[in-house]
Amino acid sequence: MDDQPSYAELQSRIEALKKEVFNFQKVRQVLDEDRERLEIILSSLNTGLAVINPDMTIDWVNAETAKILPWDELVGKVCYEAAGGLKEPCEGCGALKAFADGQIHETFRQSPVDGKWHQIVSVPIKDGEGQVAKVLESVTDITQLKQAEKGLEQTIKELKALKEQLEEENIFLKEEIHTVQGFEEIVGKSNPLLYVLSKVNQVAQADTTVLIQGETGVGKDLVARAIHQASPWSAGPFVKVNCPSISPQLIESELFGHEPGAFTGANGLRKGRFEMARGGTIFLDEISEISLEVQAKLLGVLQEKKFERVGGSKTISVEVRIIAATNRNLTEEISGGRFRSDLYYRLNVFPITVPPLRNRREDIPLLVEHFVAMFVKRSGKRIDQIPKPLMERLVDYHWPGNVRELCNVIERASITCPGPELRLSEPLSLDLPASHGSVDLPDSFLSLEEMERCHILNALKTTSWCVSGEGGAAKLLKINPSTLRNRMKKLGLKRS
Repeated sequence: MDDQPSYAELQSRIEALKKEVFNFQKVRQVLDEDRERLEIILSSLNTGLAVINPDMTIDWVNAETAKILPWDELVGKVCYEAAGGLKEPCEGCGALKAFADGQIHETFRQSPVDGKWHQIVSVPIKDGEGQVAKVLESVTDITQLKQAEKGLEQTIKELKALKEQLEEENIFLKEEIHTVQGFEEIVGKSNPLLYVLSKVNQVAQADTTVLIQGETGVGKDLVARAIHQASPWSAGPFVKVNCPSISPQLIESELFGHEPGAFTGANGLRKGRFEMARGGTIFLDEISEISLEVQAKLLGVLQEKKFERVGGSKTISVEVRIIAATNRNLTEEISGGRFRSDLYYRLNVFPITVPPLRNRREDIPLLVEHFVAMFVKRSGKRIDQIPKPLMERLVDYHWPGNVRELCNVIERASITCPGPELRLSEPLSLDLPASHGSVDLPDSFLSLEEMERCHILNALKTTSWCVSGEGGAAKLLKINPSTLRNRMKKLGLKRS
């Protein structure tokens, strides 16, 4: 009986127990309040949160996750069944990886339910022993970001296409600049040249196809540009196509463009020169050099102002002024079966023939002065004297390469001239017509081999180093091409 606690002791224990219960209830109330506040905070986030058990069932979700997944009750469901109706975990599941290695993992998924994109961050939750007990996953809707990325990719693709188009147009512009160097304007006052300019004024305002004929180097491209500049299309582009410089296999693509995959190497869409010239002028230089097949397609463009890209089926309409030029006799080309007669008649609506330089000799002094002034300005040299005997020799020379040859001769002379008086760097060609008996000799006699070397070199430069063919140096020198090649080899003549 002595072991029994007294009443006072029992009363004291009861009071102590009441205090412990009170403190416990107070702590539990605080914890419940904290948990409620945490629930409110987590549920108010725009990011979905879910706690995953090791068996991949859902232990807890916030309100945002409940909005994302179409289920009334998510707790207790297998996460991959609830999220995508799958029978097994997603490939590369971040939760599985977090359970396995205890690291944070980030994955991106597109929902098979509504097609939305989500960013999923899997964070391992470890127990007191450092083992992964659960995984907290945050799920953020990044659909708008993905759409923005897709839009950015499309914009980049369009900018790349525009960049390529601008690069192509820049190439055309560089070709034009290179072409007109040394021919900055039409210079002269002779009657044959004035007659050509009167025809330019007549046709400029009309929407008429023009055929410009004349020897190599007479300035057919300048006449074409003059027509363009005086026309209502002068604000539009002037696109020159040097037909002989484009391989026969590619000229159709160059003129009309091609679709992706049209041929080997056609990786993307490319606009042709006709599209580039829309609203302006396209100049087809040396049109006689294109194949009969391309001539047939070009005829259709002249008639309808419509065409299809290589490898495409869509008909493209284009408003463009067409000017063509040739140094050949097209009637002879037609007789030889090398040029279509129907295309010739379509082109020859308004013919203009540019006279050779030998037929307008009174323009030569003006051209010499013009070229000297141009090259002096470019080089910074001082050349202010052109000896009268030199000018007479220049006027008497027959200029087989026409204005282009004259320009080249003056440019070489302005480079090598040591003082203010213009002197030629080498003798002019000795192949003068019978009607012009004067011969341009150097100040001191050269050896026969040296003279031959200069003579062949002049012929090669006049023909842009073309040895054989209709406009080649062999024909100009009236010798066999193989003979010319042998002489070139012996004399050590190579194009630099």
